[in-house]
Amino acid sequence: MPKKSTKHSGSAEDTEHAFYDAIARADLEALMALWADDEEIACIHPGAPRLLGHAAIRESWEAIFERGAVHIQPRNLHTSHNMLCAVHNLIEEIKIPAEAGWQEAHILATNVYLKTPQGWRIVLHHASVAPGKPVMDKPSAASLLH
Repeated sequence: MPKKSTKHSGSAEDTEHAFYDAIARADLEALMALWADDEEIACIHPGAPRLLGHAAIRESWEAIFERGAVHIQPRNLHTSHNMLCAVHNLIEEIKIPAEAGWQEAHILATNVYLKTPQGWRIVLHHASVAPGKPVMDKPSAASLLH
């Protein structure tokens, strides 16, 4: 049964920040409190099958956190919002301990948030390995200051 949270987040961006913060701290309870109170939630980890519902998603993060915290730097965020739903597409830069120091991996991720009475909650986290080195967005001409 999903844990009810009474904490309201101000925006989908606040929930996303809390999501990556919980992952960086390997805080399973904080992470699961960010998911919508709905058994139709879904999570897809890179190279893994689709997980549906709180129990399956919790079990997967529990297994990930057994190896420790995961340090993810979200980059190149693209958003689409309306009053009740927000879709975030981004690149996750992950640093993984390796024999020769640190290895960097790039993951393409889509996070979908739904506005609920408890605030913005995650309904989907879909991550897949980025082919090659990701191209970082360049500022558009409209966003350059002269």
